[in-house]
This record gives sequence, C-alpha cells and structure tokens, in this order.
Amino acid sequence: MTDFTAALAALPAALRPAVAAHWEAFTAAAAPPPAARLAELARVWAGSGFVAESCTRSPELLAGLLGSGDLDRAYAAGELRARLAAQAAGAADEAALMAALRRARRREMVRIAWRDLAGHATLAETLGDLTDLADAAVDLALERAHAWEAERCGEPRGADGTPQRLVVLGMGKLGGRELNFSSDIDLIFAYPENGETDGRRCIDNQSFFTRVGQRLIRLLDAPTGDGFVFRVDMRLRPFGDSGPLVASFNAFETYYQTQGREWERYAMIKARAMAGDLAAGERLLAALRPFVFRRYLDFGAFESLRGMKALIARQVERKGLRHNVKLGPGGIREVEFIGQAFQLIYGGREPGLRVRGILAVLDYLRDTERLPAYAVARLENAYGFLRRVENRLQAWADGQTHDLPEEATGRLRLAFAMGFADWEAFSAEYRERTRFVAGQFEQVFAAPQAEDAPSAPGRETTGAWASADADEARASLAGQGFDDPERAVAALARLRASFAYRSMRAEGQERLDRLMPLLLGAAAAVAQPAQALERIVRLLEPILRRSVYLALLIENPLALSQLVKLCAASEWIAEHLARYPLLLDELLDPSDLYAPLDRQQLRAELERLLAHVPAGDQEALLDALRHFKHSCVLRVAAADVSDVLPLMVVSDHLTDIAEVVLKKCVALAWNDLVARHGTPRCVDAGEARAAAFAVIAYGKLGGIELGYGSDLDLVFLHDSRGEAQETDGARALDNPSFFSKLASRIIHMLTAHTAGGALYEVDTRLRPSGRSGLLVASLDGYAEYERREAWTWEHQALVRARAVVGPAALVERFQALRQEILGRRRDPQALRREVREMRERMRQELGAHESGMFDLKQDRGGIADIEFMVQYLVLAHAADEPILARYTDNVRQLAALEATGLLSSWSAGLLRDTYRALRKRAHYLRLQGLPDRVRADEMREHTAAAARLWHALMEVD
Repeated sequence: MTDFTAALAALPAALRPAVAAHWEAFTAAAAPPPAARLAELARVWAGSGFVAESCTRSPELLAGLLGSGDLDRAYAAGELRARLAAQAAGAADEAALMAALRRARRREMVRIAWRDLAGHATLAETLGDLTDLADAAVDLALERAHAWEAERCGEPRGADGTPQRLVVLGMGKLGGRELNFSSDIDLIFAYPENGETDGRRCIDNQSFFTRVGQRLIRLLDAPTGDGFVFRVDMRLRPFGDSGPLVASFNAFETYYQTQGREWERYAMIKARAMAGDLAAGERLLAALRPFVFRRYLDFGAFESLRGMKALIARQVERKGLRHNVKLGPGGIREVEFIGQAFQLIYGGREPGLRVRGILAVLDYLRDTERLPAYAVARLENAYGFLRRVENRLQAWADGQTHDLPEEATGRLRLAFAMGFADWEAFSAEYRERTRFVAGQFEQVFAAPQAEDAPSAPGRETTGAWASADADEARASLAGQGFDDPERAVAALARLRASFAYRSMRAEGQERLDRLMPLLLGAAAAVAQPAQALERIVRLLEPILRRSVYLALLIENPLALSQLVKLCAASEWIAEHLARYPLLLDELLDPSDLYAPLDRQQLRAELERLLAHVPAGDQEALLDALRHFKHSCVLRVAAADVSDVLPLMVVSDHLTDIAEVVLKKCVALAWNDLVARHGTPRCVDAGEARAAAFAVIAYGKLGGIELGYGSDLDLVFLHDSRGEAQETDGARALDNPSFFSKLASRIIHMLTAHTAGGALYEVDTRLRPSGRSGLLVASLDGYAEYERREAWTWEHQALVRARAVVGPAALVERFQALRQEILGRRRDPQALRREVREMRERMRQELGAHESGMFDLKQDRGGIADIEFMVQYLVLAHAADEPILARYTDNVRQLAALEATGLLSSWSAGLLRDTYRALRKRAHYLRLQGLPDRVRADEMREHTAAAARLWHALMEVD
C-alpha cells in the first residue's frame, strides 16, 4: 500500500478521494497491479472516472490489458478488427452479438483512454484507434446483419444478377479518421442499383437494405445493460430524417445534382467508404466529387461557411456555449472551417486538397503558400491542443460534452489531465490558443466588401445600379466622375436586359446586386470609366449563371481592382477573360499577375499542373494545357499594358509559352503512340537505330516574334530511311504511318476546342508541296524538295525557319540543310524580280485600299516590306556571308546585314526602328481589339523612309 499511497500523494489533493475510493473497491475484488504501474494508474484514474469505474466493475479487464501488454503498444493494421471478430465469433443471435460488441467496446475504450492519459499514444494514434474501433464495429455488425437478412429473403442482386452489398459512408470526424472519444458516428447508407433478392421471400433491394440498415443501427446504438457501442446519427443522408434510410447510387447522384445544398458539400468533404462494398463506395464518391469539388474556383464557399459560422455563433450565444471547445470562438470547428474553405474553393482544380484530415489540408496550404508557415504551425498546434482537451473532457465519464467545466474539481481534473499545475495555467494557454485561431478565422473569413464598411468602394454609386430611373442613374454616375454617363447607363441597361441576367437564380442576382456598386466605384477611378464599364459588362454576361465568379470579385477587392484596371487598359484582355473566366483567379495575386514566367519556370509550372490530371483523362489533360497557356498569356498581356515589358521581350515570352506547350504536346503524343505501337526504328546503312522526329517552326514562331493570337506555322520531319522502317511494338506500324498519326495527334491537341477553348491554330501549308504533300516529310525528301522544287517564296519562308522540337542530331542536320539552301548562289536580278512581284501581289490583295488609312503590315513601307527586303538580302548574299543565315528573327538579321556592310548603319538602324515601331503599334491595336490599321499620317515619318529604301533596293536597277 505504501507504493499506492505515494502515487496518490502525487495527485492534486482535490482529486485524491475519488481515486482512493475506486482503489479500495478494486483491491477488495482483485489483486493489485504491479507496483511499477501504480503511479500511472493513479494519473489515469484521476483523469477518467470511466476508466476507473470500468476497472473496478471488471478487474479482469485491467488484468487482461496489463498481461497482454496492450497498454504499451499500438495495434498492428487489422488487429482490432480481428479482435472484435474473435469476441463475436460465438454470438448466434442479435442479443448475443450486441453483448459481445459492447464488452469489446468497453475494453478497447479503456485501453485507448489509458494510453492517451498515460502519454503512451500520440494524438494521431488515439484518433486513429477510435476510428479503427468504429470501422471494425460497423463492418462486423453489417456483415452479420446482411447474413441474417439474406437467410430470410435471399441475396440482393442487380439487374444483371450481380450480388449487391450495402455501402456505408462514414461522415464527419469518422470519415476523416479523426473520431473523438465519445463521438456519435455519422453514417450514410447506399447500395449500387435497384433489383430484388433471389430467395423464396423475394423483396426489392431497397427494402432489403433498409432492414439491414435498421438492424445495423440497432446492433450498435441500442442501449442495453452493457451500454452501447456507438450512437449512430443518420441525419446527413439525402433529405435528412424525412428521407429513406438507404438509397441507390442513381438516387444519390440525382439528389446531389438537383437538390444538394452548400452545407452538404461541406459535409461530403470527409465522406469515406468505411464498411460494406468498399470498391463500390469509391465509385459512388468519385461520381459525387464534382458536386463537392467544383472545377472552377468557388469563392462562394466563403460566403456559405461564413453563414454557417454565423448560425453557430448565434447558437453559442443563445445556449451560452462560449466555453465550448468545439463550437466556441477559436474552437475546433473554426480550424476545420479554415481548411475546408480552401478545399471547397480550390479542390476542384487541386487534387492535393481532396483529402479528409484537417492536418493534411493545413500542410498542403503551407506547402502551396496559401497560408504562411508560421500560421499553419500555430493552427496545427492549437488544433492538437483542442482535440486533446476534447478527448480528456469526454474520457472523464464517456460523455459527449464539449464544455469546459464550471466547478473547481472538474477544472482541476482537466488541467491535471492536460499536464498543467492548476486551472489558471491551463486557462491562460487555452485562451492564447483559441485567440490565435479566432484571429486567423477572421482573417480568412472577413467580409472585405461588407455593406456596412465605411470605406467600401462604390457605396455612393449604389443608386446607379439599383435605380429604375435612367435620369437618376445618369446623375449618380456623373457625380462619381463617369466621363460618359449615357454610355455607362446604356451598358447597365444591356446587362439587365440580357438573357443571362433574366435567367439568373435569386442567389446569383443577390450577389450581382452586391457586386455592381463595388464595380461602379472601382470603374469611376480609371481614366475612361464608361469604356471600362462597357468592357466589364460584356465580360460579366457569360459568367452570370456561375455566380461563384461574382463571389470571387466580392470576396477579393484586389481582384476586382485588377479586373477594372486591365479591362480599362485592353479590350483584348477583357475578351480573353470573358472567353476563359477560369482566369479570374489569376487576378488574386498582382505579384504573380505582372511577372511573366521565364522558360524554366514555364516548364515547371506546366509539370505541376499536369501532375494533378488523373491518368487517362484526356479532356482534363487538354483543359490543363489550355488553362496553362491562357493564364501565362494573360500574365504577359498584363505586364505589357502596364509598360513593364518592352516589345521584344513580350514576343520572347509569347514564343516561350508556345514552345513549352508544343514540346509537351509532342512528348505526350509520342509517349501515347509508343505505348500503343512501340518505338519507330529502321536499319540505316546496315545499322539498326531509332527513328527521330522534329518540328520546324516557320513564320512568327520561327522568327521569335509571336503576337497575341498568332497561328503556329509548323512543318513536321522525321529521319527514318533504309530498311525495316517500322515500330517495335506488338501492334507494329510502318514508320510513315506512325509519324503521320503523331503529327495528327499533335495538331489535334493544339487545335481541338474544349471547355477551355483551343491552344493555337496551326498552319501546315509550308510543308513540301503544301496541302497536297505528306503531313510529315522525311528529312531526305524535304531536302530534295528544297533543293530541286521549292519556289523562291518557300526559300524566303525558310529564312525564318528553325527547329523547335527534336533530338540534337536531327536538329543539327536541319540547320545544316537550311544553311545550305539559304547559301545557294542565286541570280540577284532574277531573285529581286521574284521577291518584288510576290510582294506587289500581296500588297494588292491585302493592303488597306482605303483613303487616309494605312495597313501596318501590308501597305508600302510597312512590316512586310521590311521583312521582304531582309529576306531578299539574305538569299542574295548568304553564299558569301554565311552569318546571314545564322538567325531567324528580323532584328538580328538586320544586325548581320549591317555587320557585313550590305546595309549601311543608317539604313539598318532606320529599318530596325521602323520595324519595332510598327510592331509595337500593332501590338497595341491588338490589345485594344482593333485591326492593324491607322491613319495614314500617323506612322508616315517611319514608313516613308522605309518605302524609299524599298524603292532603292527593290525597284531601281
């Protein structure tokens, strides 16, 4: 007794009497445990009356736990399920099984509580053990319930005779494998398909599984002399208590597609198939995933969760739950809401957020820098602290309480169980943790555009949108500084009259009514408010029926201001965003928006996006490629209109984006065809080798001068020749067929229109023999064509051609061939005549032909004249000056012509300056959604000099 007296003395004085009374009752019925365990026993019994009472009522329980060593170790995977099965093996009927499950439950709950209070288990182990116990109990009870019902009615079968099994979804903390000590278990029952049983007492599947579900609930939930196993809550099923207990998969999908509510999305985040037909359960969850995780960014989740939290806050105040560890300010629910808000918003696009456990979500938010690392660390620490408090509150009497104790002994008991000397020390730590959580919650969920915020932009313009009187609206907008109130009112009227607006749901109209005053206020601050508003209204129309985009702008003042700024600066950007509204999330972070990625960053970003695409999902793959391209181009355009980038760098960025996308499409198409048919091979000069493939870029891509919306001029080559030209797979193809399929697939990936639009338009007419030629030429055949059949204009095109995809050896062969062709000796007079005549035909067909207007590209002295002069000089002199054929872009070619003395420094400088000025003006017009035409006098200073040089070089003998 001396050892126990010492153990008792180590407890706070107020906790000793209860522990001593339990000890007296225990030792009256059984031998005391080993002395080495007494200090631990006293601590555990002081923290859990449930454990102390269980040991006192059933001394053999403690003896068994001590003798087996189960208090000192974690169970192996599946061990708990095996233990329950062994315990229930002899149960022949419901009553026997209920008794066996309850006895097993008490033993395991004592073990779990003991290990937690004694410090033998981590929080993760404790929550995992509790979840495993629930999983095992539900699965075992379901197995027996199904067998007993099948004995009466036969096995349920689908329409094709396939046996059917119930699927049990675990929801909430059970689904997330985070079950607390005395939690209910939230379940949903489903079965794959309708049908009927095959027994003599045939019944339909729904009736069968309803009976199974009812029996399962009774086995677990019904109170007996041995207590219960788990309280079962079925209210999360479709239609709640008023809905059927079980439903088919089709009924589930229909319900969530047509009637699913926002709180049900939140509930389904943690749904897990945890008993019954697990494979079928995974299929059901996969089918429901689009309801939970939407493909677009759903900032409406903030609004929904904010509303749910407001309801909880009112409940807290009404019921006096401010000291509730789960629902109170800074409690467990707020940590969960923080993580789950990001899951609902971004989970459709980021599979890394489709996880059930809150700690895994927080880790992902840290790794993706959506939350600062220090904030995540403190949130996780607070969550762990609060979950331990929750478990130790409930372990005292195996009760469902979440309230901090009011009376002194209960407070001391909790503080002691949590490792604090007294209530004051515990309370200070609790307040510090919950205060931080509440602060983070407010930061994440603060309503930045709240109507009562005194500084909310646009409050003064509320009347312009709300008013039905046009004069009143005009006056309101004029007072705000709109330069053309009439035009602005007309834009608002068109929005109200649009079909998209008239077909909006009430929720969407409510969001639009909140957004419009903010939008008008932001538009009033730019240089031409009416024009900006007109552009934004055209952008709003296609997104009105997806009101989550409206929520994004309401929730993010910075995104709204960037939208207005960019639309005011560029019609093209406004149209780009209207076509691809998924890009609106790019407006959230200006530090990224105005910083285009370099080539290495582009490759890394594309790999990151594609890593999230499910294997085999071609549509998702194409959409990911398109989103990458459109978002990267938006960054370039945003930097461009903000004068962050010079013209040549803009083209460099657009070219880099196209090349990265093109290389990835080639790699994906190549890998897919090789997997089907094997690698193309050939025997060349007696040596077996793999055949290679290359993509040659012509035009603007070849010249590194890509613009917004430019086509890709591509030629495809391979180097297969000799004998045995076929692939080495089981489904072998001859190499020409393989490469033709490859090119067709690449073109399809680039040009196919999906929900994300298209990547690029592709022009392959520059291949040998144009449209009548093979889609993919051998390098030998291409060389022969260029040497013997190509027209002069085709050699002009070759001046701007470069290999952008292909192995080094094949690229070098193409470059050598290009150097050879461009370096051929030509008759200068005949060459000049052919180049001039081609240019004159183009000018006649494509020029402005409008008095007082000038086409920047096609009219005399324009971009095409400069390009043709450069191409003529390269073709005429590359035989003597090979450096002329080194580069493919006009600016460096002009530099080479200057360096070789073929153009004077004055002439080369004039052409460079004119070329840049014309291209810069064309870029600007493109961003404004205008054609490449200006008033004739606007660029005359540049174009007149270029026209004189054209005359001197190309027209005077």
